[in-house]
This record gives sequence, C-alpha cells and structure tokens, in this order.
Amino acid sequence: MSLKYMEVGGRKIELDEDGFLKDPSTWNEEVAKILCKEECRDPDTGQMGVMKDEHWKVVKYLRQYWERFGMCPPIRMLVKETGIPLQRIYQLFPNGPAKGACRVAGAPKPTGCV
Repeated sequence: MSLKYMEVGGRKIELDEDGFLKDPSTWNEEVAKILCKEECRDPDTGQMGVMKDEHWKVVKYLRQYWERFGMCPPIRMLVKETGIPLQRIYQLFPNGPAKGACRVAGAPKPTGCV
C-alpha cells in the first residue's frame, strides 16, 4: 500500500488509499479547500474546485456531526438538517455525500449508508 500525502501550510498530511485523511484531527478549512479541488463542483457553471456557501453548509454540518458522534450522519438527516435536497448535494459533490462531502469534511470514509 502506498501512502499519499497533501501539503498544507508547510506540513504534510497523510491520506489513506481513498484520499481520506488518516488523522481527522489534521482537518481545517485550508485542508477542505484543497480537497474541494477534486470533490466540489459549482452547479451553476460546472467548474470543479469551487466551494460556495452551500458546500460549506454541508461540510460544516458533516464535520460537526462527525466530531460529536464519531461517524457521518445518515443521508436523510443530512438533507433534513441542511435543507439541501439530495439531488443538489450530488450537484455540489459529484462523488456523492459519502465519498465527496465526507472527504472534504475531514471525516473518515463512511462504512454505512450516507
């Protein structure tokens, strides 16, 4: 298994084989912005790497939920609590809420149905 890294502010952050943070405590907004380059799309222009208010709303909710419960929330809860419809979440995060949004939020790869 090859290790992956990303550099943020002069420090190396280790990623797992799927590109998720090995240590979620290394997450910050700068890390989110870098991960967003691969995971976020502007639904209006189709441009990748754009992080708008809706992206942040999803990411911050996922991050807070993960910090409190140690896992990402069920998809229905994400939709209900953010008020962002599932179709829109897939427009914002083309790889979906589990692979895309949870990754940007710095949570480990979900094992359940997110």
